[in-house]
Formats: sequence, structure tokens, C-alpha cells
Amino acid sequence: MTIIPTKWELPSPAPGEIRARLDHLHPVIIQTLYNRGVTEPEDVAAFFGHSARPDDPFRLIGVNEAVTRLRRAVQQGQTIAVYGDFDADGVTSTAVLVQTLSALGADVMPYIPHRVDEGYGLNTGALEWLKSQGVSTVVTVDCGIRAVEEVAFGKSIGLEMIVTDHHSIGPEVPDADVVVNPKLPASKYPFRDFAGVGVAFKLSQALLRVEQQTPIARQPVALQEEDLLDLVALGTVADIMPLVGENRTLVKRGLKKLQEARRPGIRALAQRSGVNPREIDATAIGFRLAPRLNAAGRLESAVLAYDLLVAPDAATAEDIAYRLDLINRQRQQLTSEAVDWAIRELGDNPPEDVLFVARKELNPGIAGLIASRLKEYYFRPALVAHLDGSEARGSARSIPQFHITHALDQCSDLLIRYGGHAAAAGFTVPLENLPGLRRCLNDIARDQIKPEDMVKTLAIDAIVPLRELDYALLAKLQELEPTGAANPTPVLAIPNLLVKGQYLVGAEGKHLKLRLTDGIVTFDAIAFGQGVRSEPLPMRIDVAAYLNENVWKDRRSLQLMIQDIQPAGKGVPPELRPR
Repeated sequence: MTIIPTKWELPSPAPGEIRARLDHLHPVIIQTLYNRGVTEPEDVAAFFGHSARPDDPFRLIGVNEAVTRLRRAVQQGQTIAVYGDFDADGVTSTAVLVQTLSALGADVMPYIPHRVDEGYGLNTGALEWLKSQGVSTVVTVDCGIRAVEEVAFGKSIGLEMIVTDHHSIGPEVPDADVVVNPKLPASKYPFRDFAGVGVAFKLSQALLRVEQQTPIARQPVALQEEDLLDLVALGTVADIMPLVGENRTLVKRGLKKLQEARRPGIRALAQRSGVNPREIDATAIGFRLAPRLNAAGRLESAVLAYDLLVAPDAATAEDIAYRLDLINRQRQQLTSEAVDWAIRELGDNPPEDVLFVARKELNPGIAGLIASRLKEYYFRPALVAHLDGSEARGSARSIPQFHITHALDQCSDLLIRYGGHAAAAGFTVPLENLPGLRRCLNDIARDQIKPEDMVKTLAIDAIVPLRELDYALLAKLQELEPTGAANPTPVLAIPNLLVKGQYLVGAEGKHLKLRLTDGIVTFDAIAFGQGVRSEPLPMRIDVAAYLNENVWKDRRSLQLMIQDIQPAGKGVPPELRPR
């Protein structure tokens, strides 16, 4: 693999009036907040105080009716099925709503479809089976908003259908008994970008609040809203939802619950992932916890991940966490091999704007991971599909300039099923329609994507000389946590550094370790995955990096986590270097 050329997007300096208004903050923090559109003192106070309180769940369209119907089902002793999805968001969503309904005394069961055998979302076979098991009401979480035919089928066999979802609305909204989705056109809820688990939490929040006012449970309900927030944080970060607004508030509160690790499953998962539970943050979720939860649904059954989250004791949890870790190792190996093969097949300069990889031998559970790697490698939309009999099932990942789900909307006549977000989607297509889908998406891309759009960009938050990087600045940067989508970890451009040392580290020299100086101070730096650079670095370079702390055998030191390297003057023009 080679290093993708990257263009740095340097920030426009914060205007003087904003710097004056926020002069109690560090200049780097002022610039970073300005980049994110947080410039008013009250907004800054809310951002750092995490004071955006969760809004009234009953302002979400459909919540009131969903609560009424679910409480009636509980009182009548009906069996309720919570129908989830096989990723971390779907699994946490399922756990949240099952736990809530169980606390109210409901006869409730989880149902998570098998990725290979059933595919994404509602399917008629599952609904028939649920009906045969005595289920009266089906509540979807993290799926269902595009399942028009499946919802209609469920109602036709006598199921009460409640859809809760967060994905983009399709051309037609299912005719369910109730639909809860903050993206509905008529929605006036002040926040729209929940994960599936966020929507499930809002419904659970409403159920618990009504229960406090008008109890129906035979015993006092011990479950509190706060008890669910660890799952909300886990699913929201894992699904790469924007960490702004109410999401930011919920995740911040949820991280505190995760750090308490009261759930045996969370504690076992953290330990197996090499994470101290007290130090769980958004990064640990994204790179340690979530991959192991997702691995279950990719290679086996997501029910395993669900069982971990609801495990009743440490012994059960530790056994499941061990199994998830083994599956995740297998997933890593399969993904690496498949990506290498796909890049060899596509070559250095694929002629199409939208990449397609489809083969029978491909493991369908890792299609999304392969698509994501290809999107990053070539910086263009990528679709990866498993050929299965008469169908192709796959995943799509896209660049910011190309809304993949809207593009699939324009090719919907070729598809059996699809759904997703701007940047990611899943799809099922008849095998004979695969060439047509390829042509359709590439025709759309030719109109929407300019050549300059297919250049990887890196947004720089601030230009800072090396000598100004210290623990005081690190502490200020850490106050921006939790960081993630829409509130990324600040990237600092550090210009004109002398390379004192350059070493390959890690398995097969995969990573690049550097010793850098500006002539005044010297820093260690690590560039993960950049050991493949074929050319020696220039003597002087500009780096774009995160500032963090390295801990090794109780020795602590500041280090740079390099995101990109440019020759000195190319990343930061000399006239923009700090004086």
C-alpha cells in the first residue's frame, strides 16, 4: 500500500472580535471552536458545560402513541419483539429497549437478524416466525424506515408494527402503526442526528417518565434513565454519529457510566480489549470496544454481542468477551487479505468514479470494512458485494461530496432493498441488475463529483509552533472531549521541523516513528500505517498531528500522533508560519 496524497485545508483565522470575546480561552481553543461554529459566549459555556439538556422525548413525532401502544401491550400480557440490527448501534438499541420494557413487566424478546442468512432490516420470514411464537407487537430499532413492503406484510398477518429508526427517509414512509424518526419531514424535534440507540433511548425515556406518573408495573421499577446511558454512548460513538448537540450531552454522561463499568459485559469487554474501564473514552469505544461488538455480527451472530451487554454475571461475560476477541482477530485477518486482493484487482488508477468489487468468495460480513478501506485508499465512493445465488448483498462507503443513499434512491428500481446515511449504506440487488447499478451510480457521480473532489483533504484546526506544545495545551484540548464526527480531535499543523531520527516499528515495520525538533525542543512522534513510505523523508517537514500523552512503563511524555507529513513549506506556506 502507498500513502494517499493529502491536501491540507488550513483554517481561516478567527476574527479579532471573536478572539476578544473569548479571550479567557487559549488561542488554539478559540480557533478550534471558531472552526466548529461555536463563537458565542453562551454557546461556548454550553459546549464545555455539556449543558444542552436532553429535550422532551414527547416532542418526537410518534413517541406518545408508541408509549400508549406499548403500555397497552404490557397491561394485556402481549408478547413484544424488539427487532434490531447486527451492528453495535443495533445491538445497543435492542438492549436499551428490551431492558426498559422488561423493567415495566413486559413479556419481551429480542430479535436480531443474521447478516448472511437474512440481511439487513426487516424480512418477512422473520416476521412470520415471530408471529408463530405468539408475538403481537414488533418494535424495530435502528432499522425499518425503508421497509415499506415488510411493514405492510407484518400488518397483514396481524402484527402491530412500530418503527423506530434514525436512517434517511426514503421516497415512501412505511405504513406502520407508529413511526418514530427525528428525520421525518414534519419533525420539529430540535435535534435530528441521533444514532438508532439514541432514538431507542428517547422512547425508553418516555416510557420511564410515564411510568413514574402512572405506574402499570406490578413492582416498583428500579431502572433509571441514567442506567441506559452507557449503552447510548457505546452505540452512538460506534455508529460515528455527530458528537454535537444532544448527542454530545448523552455521550458525555454515558462515558461516565461506562467508566463505572457496572455491567459485567462492559467490564469484561474493556478488560479483553486492553482498556482500563476508568479510562474509557470515545477513542476507546471506536477502536477497541466497538470493533469487537461488531465482529460478532460480521462473522457469526450479533446475538453474541447482545448477550454480552445483558450478561448477568462476570463469568458469563468473560466467556463471551473472550469469544468476541477471537472473532475480532479473525475479522482483522480476513479484512486485510480481502483489501489487498481488491487493490490488486482495481489497480493504481481505476477508471470509474464509483468503485465496484463483487465476488462470490468475499465474506459478506466484512464488505463494509473493505468498502471503507477502499474509499480511504482511492478517495472515491466504493461498493463491495458478496455474490449469493441470484443476488448480490453489499455495503457502500462514500466521500463527503457524494451522498450515497440519495444516489441509491435514483437507482432504486434496480434494487431489492437498501438504506443508510450520506456516507454509508447497505444494499441488496438482483445479480442481473449489478451492471446496471454500476452504470447508474457512475452516471450520477460524473455529474456530481469533480476531479478535485477526489483528493483526500485534511482539515487543520490551528497552526502551532512545536515549542508551544505543552501539558497546559493538552489539558485544554482534552476539554473538547468527547470528540468524534462533527467535533473531531483537533489536528494541529506544526511547521518546519528537522527530522533527527526516522525508524520503522511494529509488525513488519508497519509504523513510522520520528524524532523531531524545531531547534528549541524535541518531540517523539508516531505515524501509524506510514511505514510503507517508499521515499526517505526530507530533512525538514511540516506535520499535521494530534497532541497526546504517551505512557510507557510509568514514564509519561508528550508525543505527536501524525496524520500526515508534507515537505516543509508545502503543508504550511512560509508566510503562514507563526512568528
